[in-house]
Amino acid sequence: MRDIRIEKLAKSLLEHSIGIKENDNLLIEVLGEEAMPLAKALMKEASRLKAKPFFNIVNYPLLRVMLEEATEEQIKLYAEIDIERMKKMDAYIGIRANANTAELTGIDSKIMEIYNKYYTGKVHFEERVKNTKWCILRYPNNSMAQMSNMSLEKFEDFYFNVCTVDYAKMSKAMDNLVELMNKTDKVRIVSSNTDLNFSIKGITAEKYYGTYNIPDGEVATAPVRDSINGYITYNTESSYNGNLFNNIKFEFEKGKIVNATANDTKKLNDILDTDDGARYIGEFAIGLNPYVDKAIGDTLFDEKIRGSFHFTPGDALEESDNGNRSAIHWDLVSIQTKEYGGGEIWFDDVLIRKDGIFVIKELESLNPENLM
Repeated sequence: MRDIRIEKLAKSLLEHSIGIKENDNLLIEVLGEEAMPLAKALMKEASRLKAKPFFNIVNYPLLRVMLEEATEEQIKLYAEIDIERMKKMDAYIGIRANANTAELTGIDSKIMEIYNKYYTGKVHFEERVKNTKWCILRYPNNSMAQMSNMSLEKFEDFYFNVCTVDYAKMSKAMDNLVELMNKTDKVRIVSSNTDLNFSIKGITAEKYYGTYNIPDGEVATAPVRDSINGYITYNTESSYNGNLFNNIKFEFEKGKIVNATANDTKKLNDILDTDDGARYIGEFAIGLNPYVDKAIGDTLFDEKIRGSFHFTPGDALEESDNGNRSAIHWDLVSIQTKEYGGGEIWFDDVLIRKDGIFVIKELESLNPENLM
């Protein structure tokens, strides 16, 4: 049963997510060796489709050893090597299966800033995202199951349901929300310890339905960069550079995060001080995946939670560009279902979603019971 589901997922990733073509150079990057079953299935299926698969394995304990003693020059060289390889690729699939999600915890924040700026920023944001057909996903392992408070078997069932949802049906249902967002100027978001006002006027809305991230299910845009005022308190946890944050609160004035607190306020502000753009928001998106109904502590899942939205410090998406530039892009999630305290989203003074449920007729097809 598991092998059949893996093969189905591999086929969907290649044909639907990245649209692989004959003779495409495909880099399959495995971050944590537990993802080998899916990597093998991808390589076999890519070869069957007459593409040319390549692979790279990132071992996090070894990466930690390198970063603990790394110099800026060393990190830049590490990035240059991978940039050159990425330039030769037509497509990329990244599979993350870390045995220990906290492996990079405690590394000097200045080194991590350099790594994010010169490696992640240059290799992935500037080269991979802009110049390849790409998709990123997790792979079910004991670490993720434990984080989700599930047995591995139960988590695998959840994972394959979430990742193989009917994306064609979802895509069609998203069209009305895209159209509405493209016509909207003022947005107001209200929930517990959150009251935000901003504009999305003139920023293109884009739907995401399994073509970049798996699992998927969101419609995204961005605030006009200097339009945000108010405050937000995120009600989910999030990891960054191996550090777990909760109770994150931002206060905004004219688009800039002027005050930021969390369980570790110093580390949070270190991240936000990475560069000038890190204190501005690069993405506002609404989560829609019907099978994801709670936070599990993993961004790729949590940002798709039905009834959620994410408000992202850092670099803007190319498809919904508000001009913000940063080495970071940190998708922080707030859930507005009743179980998480409820909340409202207003577009141009019209209530469109309450307690995670769309309340206007043209968006009812996006409610969970209509997407399952």
